[in-house]
Amino acid sequence: MSTEVKVPTLGESVTEATIGEWLKQPGDAVAVDEPIASLETDKVAVEVPSPVAGVMGQQIVAVGDTVNVGAVIATIEAGEGKAAPAPAAAPAPAAKAEAAAPAPAARSEESVDTVTTMSPAVRRLVLEHGLDPTKIKGSGKDGRLTKEDVLAAANAAPDTAATPALAAAAPTPAASGAPGRREERVKMTRMRQTIAKRLKSAQETAAMLTTFNDCDMSAVIETREKYRDSFEKKHGVRLGFMSFFTKAVALAAHDIPSVNGRIDGDEIVYYDYLDVSIAVSAPNGLVVPIVRNAESLSFAGIEKAIADLGKRAKEGTLTMDDMTGGTFTISNGGVFGGLMSTPIINPPQSAVLGLHRIEDRPVVRNGEIVIRPMMYLALSYDHRLVDGREAVTFLKTIKEAIEDPTRLLIDL
Repeated sequence: MSTEVKVPTLGESVTEATIGEWLKQPGDAVAVDEPIASLETDKVAVEVPSPVAGVMGQQIVAVGDTVNVGAVIATIEAGEGKAAPAPAAAPAPAAKAEAAAPAPAARSEESVDTVTTMSPAVRRLVLEHGLDPTKIKGSGKDGRLTKEDVLAAANAAPDTAATPALAAAAPTPAASGAPGRREERVKMTRMRQTIAKRLKSAQETAAMLTTFNDCDMSAVIETREKYRDSFEKKHGVRLGFMSFFTKAVALAAHDIPSVNGRIDGDEIVYYDYLDVSIAVSAPNGLVVPIVRNAESLSFAGIEKAIADLGKRAKEGTLTMDDMTGGTFTISNGGVFGGLMSTPIINPPQSAVLGLHRIEDRPVVRNGEIVIRPMMYLALSYDHRLVDGREAVTFLKTIKEAIEDPTRLLIDL
């Protein structure tokens, strides 16, 4: 008896997805609610659970195919699937030489299995760095490799050569005049396609402009160092910089509401709340989960929300609700070492704040040149809605709040 596995409801306004990866192969044992496939939507990766226990049957669609909500993608058959092979008994000393012979074949099979379960992005990184994927410990679901796993392994052993198994599994490189040169074509994920379309649409629709300022991080750093341990002990979460900037954005948005608004046809929509989209790096690309009602959250509440969203982004467990909405975006390129950037608006929002790395620079204070930890701030905004005076005032308010955090407490 067969049971059909259908594409589940993916969220409001999301009607289709792409098969990103098959987590179970025909003949594998499957438990109730065990994920059998991963779907890529416009915003997040969604796992498809098995409705019944049994054996993985036919895979009706292939990786990369587009499927609609409710479409049948596989079947689950009644019965018991393939059991994991029992470990072989230790060979007698006299038989060690004969037992050692099949090892290369087993190793090759293991390598190929590892390669076939890697996502295209991870596989590309493995090829670029010439690593043996079977020697990398995966931190993803069911031990699968993530981009972070590969990058960590590359930093630890940059000169490791690619294994024959990986080379065999890789596509044949295009012909070229020089040895060792290769190219690979990988289909863009649905998420990457959506990111590309939305960002290009933002450039074509909004009258984007970026204004810059810098801020002295001395007071925030001092406050953070002073209360770091007691804050973590009381709230169970680290005190970071993002809570200071989120509170500063809430303060500035109260005075300049257009930055936290959007254009809808010939109308302007203003929000009396602040839902901050926090740009987070995830294995499948950049995602922007949302901290809801940030204007009413405490420092601890903001830090807990960000920590939870960041953790689930790396695990690939963010939901559509986590990604839907948002009235303003904060993008922290400083964690990657970026000195300055012009961030692109996340439509239909009207502004995005870009944070950058902190570095010691000479500045003038009270007529003297001193060294201070400085950070460049960048505010990209839709000039159709936000005037230059408002944008400069908004960024100046953030700068003043960061340089004097007491302002965040007395709403000044």
